[in-house]
Amino acid sequence: MENLVLYDVAERIATITINRPEKSNALNPDLIAELTATFIKASEDDLVKVVVLKANGSSFSAGADLAYLQQLQYNSFEENIADSNNLKKLFTTIYYLPKVVIAQVEGHAIAGGCGLATICDIVFATPESSFGYTEVKIGFVPAIVSCFLKQKVSETVAKEILLTGKTFPAEQALKYNLINFVTNSSDIHQKVQEFALSLCNGSSGNSLMITKQLITQTNNPLLEKSLETAVQINARVRESEDFKKGIASFLKKEKIKW
Repeated sequence: MENLVLYDVAERIATITINRPEKSNALNPDLIAELTATFIKASEDDLVKVVVLKANGSSFSAGADLAYLQQLQYNSFEENIADSNNLKKLFTTIYYLPKVVIAQVEGHAIAGGCGLATICDIVFATPESSFGYTEVKIGFVPAIVSCFLKQKVSETVAKEILLTGKTFPAEQALKYNLINFVTNSSDIHQKVQEFALSLCNGSSGNSLMITKQLITQTNNPLLEKSLETAVQINARVRESEDFKKGIASFLKKEKIKW
């Protein structure tokens, strides 16, 4: 069985690659746990100064795995709390990682996959990339990811994105301040490497770490409390009739009548 996450280090850059292309790199508990462990590994690796997150295949991450969504319908409230906390741990691990994290987004970054890109410090995407938090369309809520989205975009934009559940191209994501750069697919690998190397060669590792801490720890002192609330909301909404209806229709590929 292939690893769900690949880890490679070269020139002080750790490349973390999501390796579930046959499932559009969709998130499930195993992938979330392995990603968290791999980011912790990178944070403790003395040979690493900058981290790049990318994915194999045509999608960065299409959100939650179908089998995973199906299982959520049968989880107890306590199981859903634990599951939500695992996603929270992944996102906070990346957000507070003592090293700069660059996302290389190629293809779709949807729902939790969009959250994964949003949480990174610097985001490169291709013109063909698409983004979106589609949770409301299937009776779910973008609870945990919303806490981090509001760190990047205005409340006006956050409401538009989260309430409509629309998907949008990279150029629109750039206008929203959700990402930093749009780069042709033929150039994105090279541009990401050049950017990462410029940080490695041109900046103090200690200064990068402390500057990132300065931003993440002073930007929103209530973030941890917001995340705790989001975890509770995440678990509660999974018990709602709308969630059960939405997931059932989604799994059957039926149009949902709200």
